[in-house]
Amino acid sequence: MKITSLQDLKKIQKTIADAAALKAAQQAAELEAQRRKAAQKNLFVNAAGAVHRIPDKRKALLKKEQPPPIAIQLQLDEQAVLVEAISDGFDASSLLETDDSLSYRRPGIGIDVLQRLRKGEWSIQRQLDLHGLRSDAARDALSGFIREAHKHGIRCVRVVHGKGLSSPGKTPVLKGKVRNWLVQKNEVLAFVQARPMEGGAGALLVLLQPGQHL
Repeated sequence: MKITSLQDLKKIQKTIADAAALKAAQQAAELEAQRRKAAQKNLFVNAAGAVHRIPDKRKALLKKEQPPPIAIQLQLDEQAVLVEAISDGFDASSLLETDDSLSYRRPGIGIDVLQRLRKGEWSIQRQLDLHGLRSDAARDALSGFIREAHKHGIRCVRVVHGKGLSSPGKTPVLKGKVRNWLVQKNEVLAFVQARPMEGGAGALLVLLQPGQHL
């Protein structure tokens, strides 16, 4: 544009000022748009809060393998067996009654207990038959039988030791040993020879201490 007067100069200055103002307005508009965009993004983050990864439920959660349990009760039972062990070397002859059947009653137990036991006033609740067993096996079987019977509250049991008719020399091998073993058991209060219909000379009726019924 050709400047011929002061008026033309003013027009040129106004045009330049308008252009500068327009550019400034455009920059301001761009900055405002960026600010609003950032504000919207922050608004979502603030509203959503902290973000945590959702566990994938399709994966199986395997439990850690637990160590095998310690058989405490078994250990206690084994220790009890050792404590309650009975010996073949024990001689109970001096503790037995001097009657024909060599009965037994623990000190403090009256003679009337033997009489009631002979009459069958206690019903037989369990029985152990030792026929055919060697001495060691019979001793272990008897010890375990008495212990378990007492544990379950059993009061009267029958122990069949046999009359020895099939033994060499017809000698009752277990008869005397069973008496010696029973005397050593703390659970045993008394025993008598069984009545004829209950085994006679081949069996004993044994009265046990009252126990806690399981």
